[in-house]
Amino acid sequence: MFDSSRTAIAEAAPTGGEVDLAFVDATIERLGRSADRVIPILQALQDHYRYLPRPALERVCASTEITPAAITSVSTFYSQFRHRPMGEHIISVCHGTACHVKGAPLVQAAFERQLGIADGDDTDAEGRFTVQKVACLGCCTLAPVVQIDEVTYGGLTSRRVAETLDDFLKHANGAAGQRPPARQQPVERPLGEIRIGLDSCCIAQGTGKVHAAVEQVLTEWGAPAAVKKVGCVVMCHQTPLLEIAPAAGKERLYARVREEDVMEIVLRHFRPKGLVRRARYAATRWLDRLLTDEREDPAASLRVDRRDGAICAFLGPQRHLATEGWGRVDPMDIDEHLAGGGFVALKRCLTELAPEAIIEAITASGLRGRGGAGFPTGEKWARAASAEGSPKYVICNGDEGDPGAFMNRMLLESFPYRIIEGLAIAALAVGAEEGYFYIRAEYPTAVERIAAALEECRRRGFLGENAFGSGRRLHISLKQGAGAFVCGEETALIASIEGRRGTPRLRPPFPSEKGLWGQPTVVNNVETLALAAWILRHGAAEFVTMGTKESKGTKVFALAGKVRRGGLIEVPMGVSLREIVDEIGGGMVPGRRFKAVQVGGPSGGCVPAALSDTPVDFEALTGAGAIMGSGGLVVLDDADCMVDIARYFLSFTQDQSCGKCTFCRIGTRRMLDILDRLCAGRGTQGDLESLESLAFSVGSASLCGLGRTAPNPVLSTLHHFRDEYQAHIEGRCPAGRCPALVRYRINEQCIGCTLCAQACPVGAIPFTPYARHEVIDEQCTRCDNCRAACPVGAVEIA
Repeated sequence: MFDSSRTAIAEAAPTGGEVDLAFVDATIERLGRSADRVIPILQALQDHYRYLPRPALERVCASTEITPAAITSVSTFYSQFRHRPMGEHIISVCHGTACHVKGAPLVQAAFERQLGIADGDDTDAEGRFTVQKVACLGCCTLAPVVQIDEVTYGGLTSRRVAETLDDFLKHANGAAGQRPPARQQPVERPLGEIRIGLDSCCIAQGTGKVHAAVEQVLTEWGAPAAVKKVGCVVMCHQTPLLEIAPAAGKERLYARVREEDVMEIVLRHFRPKGLVRRARYAATRWLDRLLTDEREDPAASLRVDRRDGAICAFLGPQRHLATEGWGRVDPMDIDEHLAGGGFVALKRCLTELAPEAIIEAITASGLRGRGGAGFPTGEKWARAASAEGSPKYVICNGDEGDPGAFMNRMLLESFPYRIIEGLAIAALAVGAEEGYFYIRAEYPTAVERIAAALEECRRRGFLGENAFGSGRRLHISLKQGAGAFVCGEETALIASIEGRRGTPRLRPPFPSEKGLWGQPTVVNNVETLALAAWILRHGAAEFVTMGTKESKGTKVFALAGKVRRGGLIEVPMGVSLREIVDEIGGGMVPGRRFKAVQVGGPSGGCVPAALSDTPVDFEALTGAGAIMGSGGLVVLDDADCMVDIARYFLSFTQDQSCGKCTFCRIGTRRMLDILDRLCAGRGTQGDLESLESLAFSVGSASLCGLGRTAPNPVLSTLHHFRDEYQAHIEGRCPAGRCPALVRYRINEQCIGCTLCAQACPVGAIPFTPYARHEVIDEQCTRCDNCRAACPVGAVEIA
């Protein structure tokens, strides 16, 4: 069915042997034959074949309304789709902001070296592993992060690559480290509870293995306790966390728990069942102490008190609205959600409040969109409600693609019913009977939990033809993104749902007037919908008591980067960046100096330490050269190069540009060329003026928000850190981060231990025991392994 017009697919999609076309036929029957089904069908084929084989694509075109041009257009636009076979396992290396500043490029290079992947390729010779760069995995506090298939590893370094591969292969067929099932039975509580967070961040930090150890201990010793899987525990810097809640008595919290600590902690609070087991446990503990000369009690050393100064500093300034119930709520237990007031607001909207009253309440609250632009939510809903045209639609934008942000991922994973309720309320307010969740495919746990929660709501009658018995029709379905940052822009997102390339269009008309399928459509961010449900339950008056004059309520932030206490925080609008960094985040690690906060992802900017008293609200951040964005806060210290940071963000936006408008497509490329030259030591006088001129042109003439805000990181760093740019023109990188401008050398403190030579992956340090070592600069890859391995600090960056 392909003719000469589909050359790109013909060349890029090798057959790879026989292709089972029965799966293609079954997929088409299940998903439909209309042209708008192209993305779901391609996603199903990609999941099954692990790439898009040409015979399968030909069968799609022969059996559906989908044309070869549509397949070529869509499959070459979204990064999820591959046109050549991949390895048995996929290694996804996160290059989000926090991961970048903590060494993600070095980690990816180490994986490629370890697997012997040739330049220009992404798969090893045996076809076992494919290594790919991804924008963000949403586990920023654990940076650098790598995901191998569905197992996530946090805190990696290039030196830990070999052991990470070994651990993955060891557990590839087991349960350790893998994502938990989306559904689980509600926990009865005549027994005590052991609460354990099993969201993506927690699992990446090892909570999956701790959970498996807890289950094993309870089974082996018959301890009278039930395991409760909860959502985000917000204190990512303390994970793995275990909370012990006895049937009677005081609750206890344990931080940074390891597998080997589990038995002592669990059996300290829940006695083994039966005399024989108790005697065996006592004997085991006595023998352990005798053979290991153990003095420290693990249960005591890992226990933390919520009244502890560091925990109070982290939690004290916070107000939990969107994150209400954090660390205690089972995400998939709908009965627990109902017991906590869930769906009360939706019932009111169905039975008591007219659409106008719903919109009036949201307007009175002052709620502004939490996706970045801060547009008044009540006004957006009012426009859609009054717009002509039917049917109307509502969409939850879960395509959180900002590197350095994971707020929406956490909310979707931890509070799926709350977000569903918010979207349903929006539908009632604007007169829509259909809604969609659009969630990025890189968030598999969020996709699973929302899908399961929607199914449970349908089963209970909360959604469907007769929602809550009200006679109102309310259908909500789920769509997955296919890997395009630009689809976070609402018109690009709508195009993607319609089965097209995710390219933005000119506005007006706005989606509230002409959106999905040309009909009035409301697109809201995940956090916005969570707050809408809270407002309709607690009242607008309560919401306006928090925040500032123009920015009401709270804001959820992902606090990551070079800060001691990273995590998921929710603070009232108006708190200062200094309070977030120094008090909540605990400041810098010893020996490092606070330099800046990157706010708002690729669309935001860098606020220097000198302006850290800037309050967190929409207007104040804009005045400081940044924007609120969706809520990523990446803290930078004096070891970070601001020119490199600007290049990193511009590289990201240039790569993610849809290419529709010239200023964004070409202008960002020319800006990136200048930054590449600066970081390579080839900058010239006049480059900074050219960079500024290009930045203003791109920002003023681009079509959508991606292009208009792409220059922000460049302009903010040029304004606040111009001396660093000038140093790069002179051939210096003051932070010692740009590889072309630094050299490694070993000083006279070297003791000849050879650890640096052993750590070097390319043999750039000759093995000379008991003699001062040297670095062969021509061979050095600047991986930093030698400096990390040196026990006396003899390796320097010159």
